[in-house]
Amino acid sequence: MTTDKTEILKALAHPVRVSFLEWMRTPEKHFCNQAHPLEMGICANQFEKKCGLSQSTVSAHLATLEKAGLLKTNRVGQWAFYSRDEENIASFLNELKSTL
Repeated sequence: MTTDKTEILKALAHPVRVSFLEWMRTPEKHFCNQAHPLEMGICANQFEKKCGLSQSTVSAHLATLEKAGLLKTNRVGQWAFYSRDEENIASFLNELKSTL
């Protein structure tokens, strides 16, 4: 795993960040109104619309998830698109299974 499990656990300690990851698991269900293809990732403003939080708060939550290694970022011009880092998530879950 590329990220310390403590960082991941800290990132998962906030319910909004857990919701972001849950929504991203089935983006077609939660972000069907996004103009760009979902394969690019989810645009940050889609999270703002869904949860009603400010842009700066959403950005802070996404940055925390990215720093923990739970998200990948695809930058296109001024836009940032986020997707789950399934490899790191699986690695983290496997590590938890083997150590707890």
